[in-house]
Amino acid sequence: MIGKSVISLDDLSIAQIRDLLHKAQYIDAHRKEVSHTCEGRVLATLFYEPSTRTRLSFETAMLRLGGKVIGFAGAQLASVTKGESIADTLKTVSNYVDVVAIRHPKEGAALVASRAASVPVINAGDGGHMHPTQTLADLATLQSRFGRVNDLTVGLCGDLMFGRTVHSLIETLCRFGNVRFILISPDELKTPQYVIDRINATPTCSYVEVRDLASVIGDLDVLYMTRVQKERFFNEDDYLRLRDTYILDEDKLSHAKPDMAVLHPLPRVNEIAVEVDDDPRAAYFEQVKNGMLMRMALESTVVGDDLPGYEPLSSKEVQA
Repeated sequence: MIGKSVISLDDLSIAQIRDLLHKAQYIDAHRKEVSHTCEGRVLATLFYEPSTRTRLSFETAMLRLGGKVIGFAGAQLASVTKGESIADTLKTVSNYVDVVAIRHPKEGAALVASRAASVPVINAGDGGHMHPTQTLADLATLQSRFGRVNDLTVGLCGDLMFGRTVHSLIETLCRFGNVRFILISPDELKTPQYVIDRINATPTCSYVEVRDLASVIGDLDVLYMTRVQKERFFNEDDYLRLRDTYILDEDKLSHAKPDMAVLHPLPRVNEIAVEVDDDPRAAYFEQVKNGMLMRMALESTVVGDDLPGYEPLSSKEVQA
C-alpha cells in the first residue's frame, strides 16, 4: 500500500482492510509508542466543502503520529476561486506534502486528484459517491462491538439514495460476505440500483426494502442511521417533507436487541433523540474515535512508515 491512493475501498484488498483494522487496534493500545511514527511528514487536507469531524479527524490522526498538517476548509479559501483546476492544485500541493486528503462536492473529483498528484491521495468524500474512511470507521466499530464485520443483520435507515456512507458500507460488507441488509427508507430516498446490484451479485448477501423502522428493529444486530441531507436536495419543500421521516428514540430502541449497535456517520440533526446517547447500544461517538484510529493506520501505511512494535496479521488470521 506504500505510495498508493485510496479513492474507494475497492482500491484495497480484504487482507489490507483487515490489516488496517488490526493496526487501528494496535494504535489505540500503544498511543505513546506510535506518537513519532510520521515525524517529518506533512499531510494536506484540501476540503472544498464544509466538514468538521472528517477534516479534524484526518488532521488529528497525522498530528498524533508526529507529523504536521497544512490545508484549507472551503473552496472560497482556495485558488479554485481564481479558476485553478483540481489537477493543477494537486500537482502544486504534491511538492509540499507526503499525503493528501481531499473532500469535494463533485463525484469523481478524488480520482482526478489522484491521477494528477505525485503523492498518495485519500478520498475524504466526493459528492454522493464514496467516503472510504468513514466506512473504515464503521468497520472498526463493528469489529470492536462484535469481534467481526460479517454474519450480521444490518439495518440502514433514512436517506439511502444520497448517503455516500451507506453506499460505501454496503459495497464493502458485500466483499466480506454473509450480511443480511434491511434497507429502511421512504420511496423517495430508496437505495440506488447500482448498490442493489452489488448485493444481488454477492451470493451470501441478501436484502429487503421496508418503510417502517419499528417493524424490523427487533431483528437487527446493527442499526445505521443517516440524516436526510439538505445539501443533496434541489427542492427545499422535498427536504422539509422528508427530513423527519425516521427518528430513533428510547421507545423504538426498547424493542431492539440488548446488544444491537446504533451507528451514525454524523452530524445528526434530529434523527436520533439525545436521550439515546446514554444507552450502551449507542456507538456513534465510538465511531468518531475509531475513524481517527483508522486514519492513523491508513496515513502511516500509505507513506510507508512502520508502527514501532507492530506485528502484521498472519496469513491465517487475514483469512479468518
